[in-house]
Amino acid sequence: QVQLVESGGGLVLAGGSLRLSCVASTRIFSIYTMGWYRQAPGRQRELVARIINIDNTGYADSVKGRFTISRDNAKNTVYLQMNSLKPEDTARYYCNARDMRLASNDYWGQGTQVTVSS
Repeated sequence: QVQLVESGGGLVLAGGSLRLSCVASTRIFSIYTMGWYRQAPGRQRELVARIINIDNTGYADSVKGRFTISRDNAKNTVYLQMNSLKPEDTARYYCNARDMRLASNDYWGQGTQVTVSS
């Protein structure tokens, strides 16, 4: 079992920035593909970004060029740097860890709220 704890959410004006962090309780952090998802009220949860390593990342079209995902395996932490935030980025952001060896080993954090005001 992997526990994921997110932090860094908050209220920000449009055009501002936030950095989300997610710390994982595991001794083998590097085996997990890490992802950030978000869910706005009345909408389905959607993938925002995911990372296997620095050379293997992916982003939703809506955040490309504005958000950057990174990870520090020594700290068991994944980050999401969010720049040029828009009101439509408002959502609860969830951290996800998926075992690269066995996809059914899939874990979620409780989420952190991001609110962007216009």
